[in-house]
Amino acid sequence: MSQSKVSVAVVGATGAVGREMLAVLAERGFPVSELRPLASKRSAGSEIEYDDRTHTVEELTPSAFEGIDIALFSAGGDISKEFAPHAVAAGAVVIDNSSAFRMDDAVPLTVPEVNADELRDHMQGLAPKQGTIIANPNCSTIQLAVALKPLHDRAGLKRVVVSTYQSVSGAGQKGMDELWEQTVQLLNQKAITPNKFPHQIAFNCLPHIDVFLENGYTKEEMKVVLESRKILGLPELPITCTAVRVPVFACHSESVNVETERPLSPEEARELLTESPGIVVLDAPGDNQYPMNFKLAGSDATYVGRIRKDESVAHGLNMWVVADNLRKGAALNAVQIAEIVAQERNYILQ
Repeated sequence: MSQSKVSVAVVGATGAVGREMLAVLAERGFPVSELRPLASKRSAGSEIEYDDRTHTVEELTPSAFEGIDIALFSAGGDISKEFAPHAVAAGAVVIDNSSAFRMDDAVPLTVPEVNADELRDHMQGLAPKQGTIIANPNCSTIQLAVALKPLHDRAGLKRVVVSTYQSVSGAGQKGMDELWEQTVQLLNQKAITPNKFPHQIAFNCLPHIDVFLENGYTKEEMKVVLESRKILGLPELPITCTAVRVPVFACHSESVNVETERPLSPEEARELLTESPGIVVLDAPGDNQYPMNFKLAGSDATYVGRIRKDESVAHGLNMWVVADNLRKGAALNAVQIAEIVAQERNYILQ
């Protein structure tokens, strides 16, 4: 027997992540029987290309999910909160890229390389054709969790300190447009007026992503903290984050400091990470080899380099982690989840 094809809706199909989802579905040969691209009324009627075919974008409405098996959402938290329940009621499995449901105890928060078994258990507990919601984590959290999981399994995580250096594509097409426009304006000695970001982003770093909370952290920083704990199954893990927007177009980078319960040398960590799924170790600083954004845009792996001992503690490591935030940080991770969902829902040719 072979796997049958499934009907797929992509909500936010005309956005940057939505288009990347479509590209990843095609690249990975996902078994799509019907593709239903959905977007706002403003975008309805436009056309997109998928798998060498032209598809007309339909308007997102409560009734748009009839006959859909899997609905990939990438249109913001408010849209997810409004329309995901309609998709679930129609029997669809929603894979949501927003933060709307991530911290709901009843909703799996999944990075397949880290906690796929929890997702499989969740799917096996559903009735046939029963709808449900699965959350796709924050882009920065995904690559961090992929890198931390093997270290925790071997030596136990005691404390994690992470600083993120996040590309403007994390703010969508408007973020990318603003960096390009400001760069051109500054090089031509013209004045700029920030729009998408609170300050100039060209040739600048902003220690400010999302809104500030009462504890002095931004919402983005607390997403990394809370989501990492949930994904790793470590609700009490001491972890802290500083999130910074940097003037690059693609890929998020992270400086990660890990303190472990048991000894773990850089050599052991390097070997362990090399053998772990979804990770490529690029760590030869003597030859100027380490992960860099401009070389890794468009790639699927999580890249780790600059692995070295933290000499300030008994059991500590520092490392540099880079991944494409539109792919592994969003679209690819969502499609990997969809692949597990399709397997567990037993879409089998009769």
